[in-house]
Amino acid sequence: MPPKPARAWQRMLSGRRLDLLDPTPLDVEIEDIAHGLAFVARWNGQTVGDFPYSVAEHSLLVEEIFARANPGIAARWRLAALLHDAPEYVIGDMISPVKAAVGPGYEALDERLSVAVHLRFGLPGELPAAIKTAIKHADRLSAWLEAVQIAGFSRAEADRFFGVPDAMTVRGLSIRLRPPVEVRAEFIARHAALMKEVFA
Repeated sequence: MPPKPARAWQRMLSGRRLDLLDPTPLDVEIEDIAHGLAFVARWNGQTVGDFPYSVAEHSLLVEEIFARANPGIAARWRLAALLHDAPEYVIGDMISPVKAAVGPGYEALDERLSVAVHLRFGLPGELPAAIKTAIKHADRLSAWLEAVQIAGFSRAEADRFFGVPDAMTVRGLSIRLRPPVEVRAEFIARHAALMKEVFA
């Protein structure tokens, strides 16, 4: 008897069944993304505080930094910044050393899911190179803030691993640690506001 094929899909709380090998935009729902990201901890959970620092909270911060660093940027690209880690609602957040150990399979899965998410919300499957670079820059600034404020890094260590931040861009920003349900609600609300602006 041939072996039973491994299951390659996940049932979402919305009732959608997301095929990880061939994800379709029709099976992507913002409520599933927000819920998943609000319960996925960054830094493998190694952060101070009474609540984990979630990928959803990180995504909100990245979108804010991206908007600060790119005044007047179109809402669609701010939406892309908010959704930059959306695949992690399915595959979780792996720290960079683990991604390197897993190899190219992780990156390919992340890319397939990103395309499905982008198409679901009216973004191009492949973002323009300049936008990807700008989002990555905001992501690194967020990582620097997280590293020094909640993950136990010294400023010198954070500068070495994530680059020296632009003081004006990160001025006044502080890491918030909140219950997942609050972060989930804010993520959904921010997504709705950006979608309304994009399709106004």
